[in-house]
Amino acid sequence: MIDPLYTSAFLMGLIGSGHCIAMCGGIASSLQLASDKRKTFTYSFAYNSGRALSYMAAGALVAGISSQFARQNTSFSLALSFIAAIFMLLVGVYIMRLGPTLQWLEKIGKTLVWQHIVKLNKYLMPINSPFKALGYGALWGWLPCGLVYSALTWAMTSPSALDGALVMLCFALGTFPAMITLSVTAQKLNSIINHSWTRIVLGSVIIWYGIYLLIIATDKLIQ
Repeated sequence: MIDPLYTSAFLMGLIGSGHCIAMCGGIASSLQLASDKRKTFTYSFAYNSGRALSYMAAGALVAGISSQFARQNTSFSLALSFIAAIFMLLVGVYIMRLGPTLQWLEKIGKTLVWQHIVKLNKYLMPINSPFKALGYGALWGWLPCGLVYSALTWAMTSPSALDGALVMLCFALGTFPAMITLSVTAQKLNSIINHSWTRIVLGSVIIWYGIYLLIIATDKLIQ
């Protein structure tokens, strides 16, 4: 049976595709070479694969560190469960567009990480090879994003670095359909994803899963 955490991570990536296009769509569109469809797909796939690799690296890092503490301290593990559940609720509210619940995370990421990493972009310009597109995607994978940071809180509850990387891989794969092909198909997908009822239904699913996680964490605390 597939771990619900993997499914939730994929679902969040899929639902958050509209947000991804808003943040990275301009970059991804610049890789669309209409004169050569095969090259277009290659560059786009390389860019998004690089982005996924960065997500996986971050997931492995946070899960590897947190799992070590969790083995030594059950209270730490319990705290992570509560944090993951709370962020699940925040993501649900964010997806339903009921409030800017994740913007504060993006501001922190911009200050601590992004302002330093973005300087490396100049070494990959112009993007004239799949390898450069892969590297460019890997750099932009560290762009401050509340959805990514929320997925990382879920990765932190993973029992190992590998599991944390898999959580983030599932999240990345959820964003692939819209990000790899910024075409008519992607626009139709986005219109479905961004429909108010779709956001309400899928956001509610994530919120209910967050409530479920809170119940489990509370039950562990009582025991």
